[in-house]
Amino acid sequence: MAIENVYGPNDNVFVQDHPLIQHKITMLRDKSTGTNEFRKLVEEIAILIGFEALHDLPTEDVEVETPIETCMSPMISGRKIAIVPILRAGLGMVGGITALVPSAKIGHIGMYRDEETHEPHEYYCKLPSPIEERTIVVVDPMLATGGSASDALNLIKERGGKNIKFLCIIAAPEGIKRLHEDHPDVQIYVGHVDRELNSAAYICPGLGDAGDRIFGTK
Repeated sequence: MAIENVYGPNDNVFVQDHPLIQHKITMLRDKSTGTNEFRKLVEEIAILIGFEALHDLPTEDVEVETPIETCMSPMISGRKIAIVPILRAGLGMVGGITALVPSAKIGHIGMYRDEETHEPHEYYCKLPSPIEERTIVVVDPMLATGGSASDALNLIKERGGKNIKFLCIIAAPEGIKRLHEDHPDVQIYVGHVDRELNSAAYICPGLGDAGDRIFGTK
């Protein structure tokens, strides 16, 4: 489902309203959900969102011999996918995407947010090569202000990345607006759009700190 009425007409923002995704997000929100279950849910939601996000991968027909006869059948063509999690919470979604595309290469972008200014800062960037020939799937469970995500996409583009998709589980309207304005060429796939950001730039109602809940830290 494309967002049109709130953010203006665009074809690059997609909110996934599938009941399974919404059910699992509700379980994520519950503060009593433990680390093990939370981690599994993040991976399962990544599979469901990733399945939709990768619907337009190019294919080519190849010859296959079945037990009955030889036929032409489609396979993904060109370079494989590059999965790029934004550290550290994005790591929780990598397993879901690799379950769909096991041959995908994996890069990493490290960003942290200043606790006072809420501005993002880069501390690490390592991408598969040649990045410009790959479909790039950037993953981060939460899209809050959009600052870290936007900067991460800038880093990828500076290194030659072109065909980029951004996947998140929960987003604030402010984050979607900024990311789409900064990168209108990037497809944005969202599990659920929450109400707003609070004064501390946390998504409300949200689910707390995704990184802490995935890795069991405080």
